[in-house]
Amino acid sequence: MDATTATDLTEYDDLHVGIFDLDGLFRHKLVDAKKAAKLIKRGYSFCDVIHAWDSAEMQWEDDRTYIDRPARVYPETIRHWPFGPRAGVAIADFTGAYGENSPRNQLARQLDRAGAMGFEVTAAFEYEFFLLDETADSLRAKNYRDLQHFAKANRTYSLQSAASYGDLFDGLRACMKTLGIGLDSLHTELGPGCFEAPLAAVQGIRAADDAALFRNFARAYFARAGLTTVFMSKLDPGLSGQSGHFHVSLQRDGAPVFHDPDAPDGLSQDARHFIGGLLRLMPEMLVLTAHSVNAYKRLVPGAWAPTWASWGVQNRTAAVRIINDSPEATRVEFRVPSADSNPHAVMAMCLAAGLWGIENEVDPGQPLDGSAYEVTPVPETRFPRDLVEAADRLEASDTARTLFGDAFVDHFVLSRRHEVKDYLRQVTDWEIRRYLELF
Repeated sequence: MDATTATDLTEYDDLHVGIFDLDGLFRHKLVDAKKAAKLIKRGYSFCDVIHAWDSAEMQWEDDRTYIDRPARVYPETIRHWPFGPRAGVAIADFTGAYGENSPRNQLARQLDRAGAMGFEVTAAFEYEFFLLDETADSLRAKNYRDLQHFAKANRTYSLQSAASYGDLFDGLRACMKTLGIGLDSLHTELGPGCFEAPLAAVQGIRAADDAALFRNFARAYFARAGLTTVFMSKLDPGLSGQSGHFHVSLQRDGAPVFHDPDAPDGLSQDARHFIGGLLRLMPEMLVLTAHSVNAYKRLVPGAWAPTWASWGVQNRTAAVRIINDSPEATRVEFRVPSADSNPHAVMAMCLAAGLWGIENEVDPGQPLDGSAYEVTPVPETRFPRDLVEAADRLEASDTARTLFGDAFVDHFVLSRRHEVKDYLRQVTDWEIRRYLELF
């Protein structure tokens, strides 16, 4: 919906006011609309623990007393709640020094930076996800084993699935329409119960807001139908990984910046430099787009995902695919992010690196003509092998610290190291099967 002022809440009885945590989960409170109007006007407060715990809600700073920190409710983000009448949804975020830790605030700064350079930003995410014929109770009862997929006979771009489950997906589209989130398309993907939802392109921070809300509300919508939505990077070694590809383009006074009709492949110098910056910084800032242990199970050869900083025109094996079907649609498709990545962090990283490339006139080199999987990349272009290495590389990146500040880099690295610490204590099924009868 259009921007809303503090006095324009008459159509609502209640407002769900929330902040996205580091993992992109929407942590919210239900507030009476009259109180919400006051909070929009005077400010809001929220417990800072949501930026100080891991994905299992375990705090990593035991010596702290978790307090309420000042936050701001953004009235322009208000949308209709899709599961009942006269309720709305509003996005808030921390302000002040603690707000430095927020990926959404970091994205807002990069958008301001783009504006200062004379650019408008148009962007969109596309998400792959699995649907399981499971509930929270059934998953726990079977200890997350022998999972039953929804639409087991699914095929990519399947007419049969579209016809068989049309009502269910019409409901998803209606849910997102109520939230003001456009779906560019919706189709089946590779694997049982696998689907893809490319979101409609929009300007500015709303692209990441739409993406984060889509994931949160898709999970809620399908849960109401007795199904479980899976956006995690890699569900099973025998199945394809789940991507969260990110599309971005720049405009100046409404005209496309990335297109040049007289240049090879129709790419302007700004486009090439944007690509160059993204390629140069991608390996050292990869953790912002692959922030879970599981994400690195997807970024391996043969998993339909990139493994090094590469680019190509209409080349789906590269980390950066250039789509140049028309001048106004010429854009960068960043194919590295997982479906479980924080979309605000993804967009902030991509935009920061690309703008840095334009400022420093970074040459991306020649695009790949063939498969990126058949190339032996130079060491500096290889991706980190795991979350440990990825966190170390972000911590050591002077450029990341310049672009995002020490506070954010240190906080994000600390959060990822805590995730690794818990993982390293676990014994996996693979280890049991491989070693139990040998040693």
